[in-house]
Amino acid sequence: MHFIFHKYHGTGNDFILIDNRNGNFQPPDNNYQALIAHLCHRQLGIGADGLILLSKSQRADFRMTYFNSDGREGSLCGNGSRCLAAFACQSGLVADKHMTFEAADGRHTATILSQTGSLFEVKVELLPVSPPEKTAKNRYFVNTGSPHLVVFVDDLDNLDVVSEGRRLRHTPPWYHEGINVDFVSTKAHNKLSVRTYERGVENETLSCGTGVTAAAIAAWVNDPGETSMQYHITTQGGSLEVSFSPAKKNQPNFTDIYLTGPAQFVYKGEMVY
Repeated sequence: MHFIFHKYHGTGNDFILIDNRNGNFQPPDNNYQALIAHLCHRQLGIGADGLILLSKSQRADFRMTYFNSDGREGSLCGNGSRCLAAFACQSGLVADKHMTFEAADGRHTATILSQTGSLFEVKVELLPVSPPEKTAKNRYFVNTGSPHLVVFVDDLDNLDVVSEGRRLRHTPPWYHEGINVDFVSTKAHNKLSVRTYERGVENETLSCGTGVTAAAIAAWVNDPGETSMQYHITTQGGSLEVSFSPAKKNQPNFTDIYLTGPAQFVYKGEMVY
């Protein structure tokens, strides 16, 4: 099998992107998991936190199918969706800076706000989110297209994210599928620092788009005095912004949720497998 791939990263969260509109990405024996896990392996393959296929859609400009680095198909990836939008724009797959795409959880919009060479600033709209569920002191469950456990901590810099993330990843009631774990520190008014242990990667990643979105919504709920609905968030790989409209009596979910940040083209390559 021979295919062209593009490598992008969004605040250090890196992805292998493949234009699969012709359906040619077809692993031997249809073993997608083994092939994708190999391609994402940082020593034996290309290396990435995940792989994304761009394919045709009847309801949007394109469809996004995301695979974790373990080769399993995943749920929505916020940073990956921004990278895929940048890829679609840079490759001429869409004619406009504003586009729509289908993901595992439904139909989304994305907008290219600016482009400087191979660096894009991309804004992606997430679907409505149910109010966070408080599961323990300083802990909230939030599903932002992917399930997250948001944990507020005092000393984020010295936290062992990997060991603590692994411990919480399969705690009840997330025995089987597991959950992403976001450790959050409030730095100042509407400013957060976030570190994430991602399921499927089974390690800390430099950034997680749906994770910082979950963190911002949980932070707003966790601080009854907070009035701002726009958060500036620092991750290990860079800065992101999240904005939203809160749930109300006549509006049970958080809506108008936007994740904004950079998407960087890294390189293009060919793979024969």
